[in-house]
Amino acid sequence: MKSLLIRLTNGLDEQDISSDELKFVNDFLAKEYITKKESIYKFNSKYRAGTLGLVQNGTAYLNVIGEYVRDLYIDDVETIKATEGDLVIAQRLLGKRGAPSAKIVEVVGRAETYSVAYIVLKDGKKSLLDLKTEFPAGVEISEETLNSYNDGDVFKINNQDFTIMERLGNIKDPLVDEKIVLAQFNKHDEFSDEVLALASSFKEVEASKYPSRVDLRKLPFCTIDPVTAKDFDDAICYDEESTTLYVAIADVSEYVTPFGAIDNEAIYRSFSIYLPHRSIPMLPRQLSETLCSLQPHVDRLSYVFEMKIDLASLEVSSSKVYEAIIHSQRRFNYEEIDEFFEGKLKAKNSSEEKIFDYIAKLRVVTDALKVKRLKIGYDFRSNELEMFIDENSNITHTTYAQETPSHALIEDCMLLANKEAARRFQRGIFRIHEPPNQLKLQNLYQELAGIGMFIDIKKSIKETITEIQKQAKEMNLSSEVDTLIIQSQMQARYAPLNAGHFGLGFEEYTHFTSPIRRYSDLIVHRLLKAIANNDTTEGSYVLRNIESLCVSVSEKEREAATIEVEFMARKFARWADENIDKTFKARITSTEPFFKAELHDEIQGARFFITQNLNALLFDDVIVRIDKVDIPKAKIYASVVEIIEKDI
Repeated sequence: MKSLLIRLTNGLDEQDISSDELKFVNDFLAKEYITKKESIYKFNSKYRAGTLGLVQNGTAYLNVIGEYVRDLYIDDVETIKATEGDLVIAQRLLGKRGAPSAKIVEVVGRAETYSVAYIVLKDGKKSLLDLKTEFPAGVEISEETLNSYNDGDVFKINNQDFTIMERLGNIKDPLVDEKIVLAQFNKHDEFSDEVLALASSFKEVEASKYPSRVDLRKLPFCTIDPVTAKDFDDAICYDEESTTLYVAIADVSEYVTPFGAIDNEAIYRSFSIYLPHRSIPMLPRQLSETLCSLQPHVDRLSYVFEMKIDLASLEVSSSKVYEAIIHSQRRFNYEEIDEFFEGKLKAKNSSEEKIFDYIAKLRVVTDALKVKRLKIGYDFRSNELEMFIDENSNITHTTYAQETPSHALIEDCMLLANKEAARRFQRGIFRIHEPPNQLKLQNLYQELAGIGMFIDIKKSIKETITEIQKQAKEMNLSSEVDTLIIQSQMQARYAPLNAGHFGLGFEEYTHFTSPIRRYSDLIVHRLLKAIANNDTTEGSYVLRNIESLCVSVSEKEREAATIEVEFMARKFARWADENIDKTFKARITSTEPFFKAELHDEIQGARFFITQNLNALLFDDVIVRIDKVDIPKAKIYASVVEIIEKDI
């Protein structure tokens, strides 16, 4: 339902309406919630669809979906018997003084289509409670059926008809954590037989069958990825003589065509999900880890940006994008390239000699590109946590990933290709990041002033933030302060029209380089190919529902991120439960609205709710005692027992 409402907000072509959706469309049309003009269905200007939030005392706010506008004030929640999280259609109250407001005309479902509930035994009686809220799950279930389940049994719930879909396991079992975080958003690893059959039907690449593609197999391409990577989206090659950088990207669009079974599943997933122990891919592994993946020593279809770089201005003086065939000569991991930069890794053959030769020269270029980029854009040092778990799904250790020269080299190559892609269309999928609003910035400045920073407001946000980062470095708080700065900013998202990218300092930007794991990139490939081929039919198809697609993909991105974060939170909770009453080193990371701390001990990254703080201040290093753990909610509660004195 939510997807339908988003598309009706932006305009839905009748040929894109599924048979299941048609009855709702006809019903909304009869009630005049929507209008039809030619073949396009769209909400009447009087109506908006959204999710109810902040319900209290019979009032609420409608979080409008499908467009980025102000929330609408609702004061008839009790009359309609709507509850927080309901998906509703509301009529705007035009001409009414005060904040924009509306009244609910119909509750059409729940915003969260799926949830997770578990059996709780209290005072000898069993109840089925929502895992997050601890409220009754709303499922009609007989006492006999309820008693047949064990205390702690966990279930996936369909919130549209309030039925149990499946038993996931028991809350006491660490293996249930993965199922819980996936069930919340109805994610699944398995692909249908139809999708798998189609993915398996493609043959290995035979160059002779692609005479129109540019043959780049003689160029010494290589891939540089994490050591655990299985899907290789991108390969690079640099020609110093012509100062030309080749960025070759897996040509997923050759295999995943619009309207097909794989495409439908890819749209639904929109992103690959990466858990500590495994990935849940957007595409079947026959494609994501094999035929589309730019593996070494085999021919692969690719979509290539060839960019000539003016070394004086550090600008791309000319570029072209085209379909090609490449033959990657080496698969490197980041650690190997860093060892090469440190003089610890030597070439084993002539092929590696060529690669190392251009990698060294390319690093000079990308280092200079980064210096130039950071004069306008930002360099944030928020740490990326890496978690490792054993076969029983329990934590063994955690580390923070560090950006190294090899990461930086690949990043700036990909940024260059993404920028060039964005310059080729006026409407499509842009990756935008709007500037932060002044209220959030003022709150940030006040918070930082509270830890002893001198905040000197400069002529530009860039200058002010740079000065703050300089002070943070001197205080050995770079990562913590950068995290606060990031939290004060708008969230990057996908949009059909360009609005620039504040964080990167780019006038236009998109995602082009990861079509194996991001659906947005696949759409950009299709659009660029349509433009290159003057294919107005394909181009119009790609753009037909682009507004709704941007909203949907942005939402799926947040879902994937939430799953990854919540999985680790569940693992931390189980670790903490085994360490009740023990003390650990931590750092205070938040004082408003709640006191929170982050673990900095042999296990790093766990987040605690602090119940007793001993007047600790933001970013104080402390000793905390783990007092209580709520496994279902994955929350850890601790007390500060000592404030560690700072070295002066």
